[in-house]
Amino acid sequence: MLRPLSSLFTALVNRRRQKLRRYRVISRDIPVPVVIVGNISVGGTGKTPLVIALIEHLREAGYTPGVISRGYGARADAYPFAVRADTPAEQGGDEPCLIVRRTGVPLYIDPDRVSAAKALLAAHPCDVLISDDGLQHYALPRDIELAVIDGARGLGNGRCLPEGPLREPPERLACVDWVVINGAASPEGLPDLKRTPVLMQLEPGVLWKLQGDARVAAGEWQGSRQVHAVAGIGHPARFFDTLRALGFDPVEHPFPDHAGYTPEQLTFDDPLPVIMTEKDAVKCQDSAPEDTWVLPVEARLDPAFIDTFLNQLAECSAQMMDNHNGSKVT
Repeated sequence: MLRPLSSLFTALVNRRRQKLRRYRVISRDIPVPVVIVGNISVGGTGKTPLVIALIEHLREAGYTPGVISRGYGARADAYPFAVRADTPAEQGGDEPCLIVRRTGVPLYIDPDRVSAAKALLAAHPCDVLISDDGLQHYALPRDIELAVIDGARGLGNGRCLPEGPLREPPERLACVDWVVINGAASPEGLPDLKRTPVLMQLEPGVLWKLQGDARVAAGEWQGSRQVHAVAGIGHPARFFDTLRALGFDPVEHPFPDHAGYTPEQLTFDDPLPVIMTEKDAVKCQDSAPEDTWVLPVEARLDPAFIDTFLNQLAECSAQMMDNHNGSKVT
């Protein structure tokens, strides 16, 4: 019954993208390379851990990265808005706040990503921008596109909204520079890609207490192994499975992606410890019980991919420098 609507959605998406490219609505008025980290699926796929990993690799290579984002769910007073380490998640968005608190990177949010990029570059001497999401924001120029896929959920039924989970048809993946698969599984339904997909593994880090300075590795945990597990992310089951792999017995409390929390939602009938995702923690500083712990994750990528990615970025930077010096004409 939903297929006619899905077909119409797909046609409109393709037409819009082709129109923007045909009439060159995508203007090249951002003077540094732009790296898009996005997806074609509704719901979380692991973009934020990948953005954090890229920031770290870029810094190690001598770059000064900045990040722009829509800031999903944010209620800023005005846009563009600079997200800082002390910005409340309600104002800056949970994912932007997480990225800034983890990395200290300059980050601006604005539904208009071009506006966010210009504001960031006017205030910070960055030489590369990462767009957290924005694969479908075609007004934003882009030099490298990475599309993240959840290896467990794949592309669903391969259909666009509302019949399926996709914001663009699977063929869109053939146009991106890199497809990054979160998890070991290789999903079905992928088109012919430019390159072999990159595998990304999310590895759990050291648990830290939300209220206080305590830190403990999962193997050295002295408390109850049965815990309340809170996850308001795109795929909560992945977090619960990670806890089981670490030897915990989670009482599962899945919430919608980007969910806000009240103290009542995090108050349980027993004194078991609470473990939540880092994305949830940025929203729960004042509402979580005292015995609440946070489990961060780190994105692990093939070093060969990082080397190739950095080489591609260096070529983009060199070409843009030549263009600015007038030695090339675009």
